[in-house]
Amino acid sequence: MAAYFSLILVLVTLASGLVWLIDVVFFAPKRRENLLVAHANSTQLSADAIDKIIREPVLVETAHSIFPVIAFVMILRSFIYEPFQIPSGSMMPTLLIGDFILVEKFSYGLRDPVWRSKLVEIGEPERGDVFVFKYPENPKIDYIKRVVGLPGDKIIYRNKQLMIQAPCETGIDCPAPRVIAHTEINRGEFTQDNVPLIRLSEQLGDVEHDILMNPSRPDFRQHFYPQPGLQVGEFLVPEGMYFAMGDNRDNSTDSRFWGFVPEENLVGKAVAIWISFEFDHKRSDWLPSWVPTGVRFDRVGGIH
Repeated sequence: MAAYFSLILVLVTLASGLVWLIDVVFFAPKRRENLLVAHANSTQLSADAIDKIIREPVLVETAHSIFPVIAFVMILRSFIYEPFQIPSGSMMPTLLIGDFILVEKFSYGLRDPVWRSKLVEIGEPERGDVFVFKYPENPKIDYIKRVVGLPGDKIIYRNKQLMIQAPCETGIDCPAPRVIAHTEINRGEFTQDNVPLIRLSEQLGDVEHDILMNPSRPDFRQHFYPQPGLQVGEFLVPEGMYFAMGDNRDNSTDSRFWGFVPEENLVGKAVAIWISFEFDHKRSDWLPSWVPTGVRFDRVGGIH
């Protein structure tokens, strides 16, 4: 839907701008000439007569009114910030269902809003970033995950333990994979199918954040993305690609299962929650499920 909205926004902006431009170049001067002729032929023109001569057609008036606004929205949404709603729990506890976030579109370079070709090189994803990207298996869908592996990294995920080995070009005396340590925070703050989840603290790069583990679920390694020459649970990140994982480790379909995120699929960096709604409905409630039951003001702020 976001892709279609971007296209519609661009088309409406271009159409309204074109109508306005054609009027300014061709028809507005004629209306002014007609007004001068009318003044020359009449000693006094009423306000209604003047308005009738110089009045813009309805189509032009509409384009004149909406073009500046819609052009501003298009520029803001395409190149600066775009709002997204969190639809699932794959990034819990960092992001909850009902969070509305802002994604910084220029963090990873400026792209045109239709073909998504990179126009200006600005930056690249860093380990630990929460980023939005086009789902590689269906680019019409936007996904949000955390950057775990950078190009050249070897990612190992075994028995729910994450390890990262940085690129080693020489192949000699390469450092061993670094174990990403966890510190338990609590159990039971979040549950899944009535199973208390373990909340852990983890650090990726300069970013310290929390993750969730479900002790009752396996790591589903039989469904992991296979790479020739590597064992199950090992992933070598190709150049120009990234390895993404959800913070809700046992409830996230991510790079472990479908592979890598190409650079051209990047949308932007998630930087803030601007509002967060609760949808705590009961079966007996008469309100539709999409109507919020409360606002979580304490969640408004930056994303880590």
